Amino acid sequence: MFEKIALFFLSLLGSRFKATLGLFALTVVAVISVAGFRGTATTRTPIELFPDMDRQPKLRPQTASAFAAFADGRSSRTVPVGTVAQRNGFSENAYWEDNAFNTGKENGAFVEVNPVSVTAEFLARGQQRYNIYCQPCHGAQADGNGGITKKLGMSTVANLMDQRIIKMNDGEIFNTITHGKATMMGYATQVLPEDRWAIIAYVRALQLSRLGFEADVPAPELAKLKK
Repeated sequence: MFEKIALFFLSLLGSRFKATLGLFALTVVAVISVAGFRGTATTRTPIELFPDMDRQPKLRPQTASAFAAFADGRSSRTVPVGTVAQRNGFSENAYWEDNAFNTGKENGAFVEVNPVSVTAEFLARGQQRYNIYCQPCHGAQADGNGGITKKLGMSTVANLMDQRIIKMNDGEIFNTITHGKATMMGYATQVLPEDRWAIIAYVRALQLSRLGFEADVPAPELAKLKK
């Protein structure tokens, strides 16, 4: 009697196992038939649960377009008038041209003297730009004792009153401002070329004010100072 009951339950379990196994096999076959094997090449559009705008409507270059706003039927458009390539800066001042004003070099060598005429307004502009970008490290007196220098203990900040820099060509200083040197970053993207020259002119004025001699001052200006 017990043997018959045991055989009955075993037969039920066997039929359920077979049904479960068959259902699993059908599921695997269905998934593979829809999704395919990993790495298999296919021309069908993949299934994307989150397309993230990958299939958005857009105009592809060098193709015909039915967009009503383009009467010529072309998807590629001409550049709007006045557009300047990002690497070129501002077209009205031709900042991309390879000349002494933009590079500080002429015939491969650093120019000795500032190519911009120095005026009172130019020096004032240089002082303003210096106070913004240079003073925090180089100090108000350009002696390398700026506020950041003291707080962070930066020992590599150059003293612009050093004879090495005093004797340095203006073009080399311009190159340093542009591209940076040692721990100093370049300021080409923050400071326009004419402002770099203005900063250099102001630094030279600081050097003269601290290291110059009375004989260096023009007589009319010296008379004003002695009043």
